Amino acid sequence: MANTILIIEDEETLRFSLSHGLGAKGFHVLTAEDGAKGLSLIKNNVIDLVLLDFQLPDTNGLKMLEEIKRIDASIPVIIMTAFGDIRTSVEAMKMGAYDYILKPFEYEEMVININKALEHRRLREEVEHIRLKQKEDMHLTGIVAESPKMFEITGLVHKISQTPRTSVLIQGESGAGKEIIANLIHYKSQRASGPFVKINCVAIPDTMLEAELFGYEKGAFTDARNSKKGLFELANNGTILLDEIGEMDINLQPKLLRVIETQTFMRIGGARDITTDVRIIATTNRDLPVEVKAGRFREDLFYRLNVMPIFIPPLRERKEDIPSLLIMFVSQFNREFRKKVKGFSKDAERLLLSYHWPGNIRELKNVVERAIILAEDSAINPNLLPPEIVYAEQKRAVSPIQSESPAAQGGGSLDAVERNLIIKSLNDAMGNKSLAAKNLGISRTTLWKKLKDYEIEKE
Repeated sequence: MANTILIIEDEETLRFSLSHGLGAKGFHVLTAEDGAKGLSLIKNNVIDLVLLDFQLPDTNGLKMLEEIKRIDASIPVIIMTAFGDIRTSVEAMKMGAYDYILKPFEYEEMVININKALEHRRLREEVEHIRLKQKEDMHLTGIVAESPKMFEITGLVHKISQTPRTSVLIQGESGAGKEIIANLIHYKSQRASGPFVKINCVAIPDTMLEAELFGYEKGAFTDARNSKKGLFELANNGTILLDEIGEMDINLQPKLLRVIETQTFMRIGGARDITTDVRIIATTNRDLPVEVKAGRFREDLFYRLNVMPIFIPPLRERKEDIPSLLIMFVSQFNREFRKKVKGFSKDAERLLLSYHWPGNIRELKNVVERAIILAEDSAINPNLLPPEIVYAEQKRAVSPIQSESPAAQGGGSLDAVERNLIIKSLNDAMGNKSLAAKNLGISRTTLWKKLKDYEIEKE
C-alpha cells in the first residue's frame, strides 16, 4: 500500500510540481493551500508524512507543527522554508519536526529526505509494535496489579506456579479475571511447555461432560464409532482448567475425585486405567462451602480442590487497576480496528472509575471495544459510554429519586435537582417514560408519581 504524503504549500507551482513528481514515484499525494485545509485533511485521512511550508496565508510553520503533533504525534513533518533562520530551525526540531529544508531545493534531495523519514517512522512503529506485543503477551498470561489486593495475588500465583501438581481453586464473580489467573499459573510453571486444556463445565450437558473429560472406547454407546481420548488424557504433563466447577453434576464428581487422588481414570467403556500427570485448576463464581452444605457439591472434592484457594476481588473493590486496564484494552482494540484512539478523556475516565462494574473486567472490556468502534476523535468522551454508566453518577448525585415523595426530601433545592434530572431523562429518552424510568433506576409507577408531584406533565 502506497504511503500518503500531504503537501501544505500556498505556492501553486511548487505544490503542483511536488504532487506530480511524488505521484510518479508511487506515493499517494494530498495537497492543501493553507493550514486550515491541511489540518482538516490530517483529521480525516491516514497521513504518513507532511511536507509543510513555513509561511502560510493563515498561520506559520511552528503553529501548524504544534497542531499536527496534537492530532497525531507519530506523523513525520518536513518543513520547507525560504528563510534560513537557525533559531527557527532548532525550535522546529525541538517541537518534533523530522527535518528542515531550505527553498529552493533539489527534487531528489527532497525524495531522499522523505524516504529517510518514512523509514524512520517504520522502524519506530516496528519497535513500538514489538513493545506493545510484549506487553500484550504479558497480559495474556499476566494480570494488572496496581491495587494492593491484586498485587498480593501475584505473589501467591508466583509461589503456586513453583509447585508441580498442587490443585488450585480460583473463586470470584463472573468476569473478574479467574481465567487470566489460571493462565498465569500454567505459563509461569514448569508445565508451561505442556498442554493447557480448558473446559467450561456449564457449557457442556452433563451427559456429555464425562465423555469429554475421560474419553470413550469404540462401541461404548450408540454413536461411539471410534475411540476418543478425553481431556485428562490430552492434558498429560500439562494443566487442565475446569471452568465453573460448581456447576458439575454431583454424580460425576466422584470420578473427578478419583483422578485427583490416584492420577488415574478410565475411559467410558474401557477396561484399563490410564495414568495422567496434570495440574487441576478449578474456577467458580459460586460459594462452594454453601453448595457443600446444600448437598450439591461433594465435601471431599471441595477439600481436594481447595488446597490453594485464590479469591479474585470484583473490579469495584480494586478500581486502582482500571486505568491500566483501559490502556491495555485501548491498545488491543486500536490494533484490531485500525484506530488511533489515544484514550479516555478525564470526564469519561472519572465516570468509569465511579461506576460499580457488575460485569467486572469483561464488562469493562466490552465498554472499551464499543467506544473504540464509535470513536471519531483521538479521545473517548462520555457521550460514547453506555447510558447505565453515565446515568449511574446522576443517580448517586440525586439519591432522593428513590423516595416516595418530594416532601420527604426536606429541601427545595434538592427537589429542583431531582425535577431537572427527571426532565433531562425524559428528553434523553425522547419522551419514552419506560426508558426514562430505567435510566433513572426507578419503577415506571414511581416516575408517574414524580411527574404528578412536580407537575411536569403540564409543561
